Amino acid sequence: MTQEEIKQEIRRLARERNALLLAHNYQRDEIQELADITGDSLALSMEAARTDREVIVFCGVHFMAESAAILGPDKIVLLPRPDAGCPMADMVTPEGLREMKARYPGAPVVTYVNSTAAVKAESDICCTSSNAVNVVNSLEADEVLLVPDRNLGRYIADRTDKTCHLWEGYCPTHDRLSVEDVQRALEEHPDALFMAHPECPPPILELAHHICSTSGMYEFARQNPAAKFIVGTEMGILYRLRKESPDKEFILPTSKLICPNMKLTSLEDVLKSLQTMSPEITVPADVRERAKLTLDRMLAVPRD
Repeated sequence: MTQEEIKQEIRRLARERNALLLAHNYQRDEIQELADITGDSLALSMEAARTDREVIVFCGVHFMAESAAILGPDKIVLLPRPDAGCPMADMVTPEGLREMKARYPGAPVVTYVNSTAAVKAESDICCTSSNAVNVVNSLEADEVLLVPDRNLGRYIADRTDKTCHLWEGYCPTHDRLSVEDVQRALEEHPDALFMAHPECPPPILELAHHICSTSGMYEFARQNPAAKFIVGTEMGILYRLRKESPDKEFILPTSKLICPNMKLTSLEDVLKSLQTMSPEITVPADVRERAKLTLDRMLAVPRD
């Protein structure tokens, strides 16, 4: 089958199975082009919970499909590549988190949504990269535990009066971006604005004109009059940036900004998943209920 024939068959099967195709912002271009909805992990999971479709095909990594299963327990959630994991999410375990909690008794655990359901279930509240500071400041405690991303944790710590204890996890893709990469890009494009994801190390964020989530980058690029942007996050975001702002130029400061896990999912994988209705991602009821509480608490925090 040609790529176009595969796409047509995926669309036909999706209609037949009453399936919604979701793709994360870092997925391959052809996957994003095919998807019904693209977005960040939490937004997609919320779409999965809202839809009246019976089947969710989640083109992303494992913890994202888990989040969709947590928020939409009545749906069949398929992850075309179950081996698509997240190294940062794997850097913290429930056992390790329980040990950290024992060292700081009474301090609430604020866990980034980029984490497993089991870790969410050991936490008090979740956060995203865009609402993290609001979530931390909404808590009455003077001390908080921030899990698992040390870079997001440092970003939060610089913007709150609370004492922050950080788990030493990180995103390998964002951590590969160097100061030299960014400085070279800024020198080559002095008229460009540098926007960076808070998963980047602090020295990178110090160089940024704007720090925001992936969704924030789309909005910033659309609304800012600048014609050129240097992009400090995974390369998959370029597809939608260029689609939504075709008159603007988007530059990656390095070719190292690629997540191999996010690039695993192919059109053939999506087709096979719909044909076989597998692999299905489920979360045990006790874990799901506790993990959902952390997401519900986050969603109840007022936005700016």
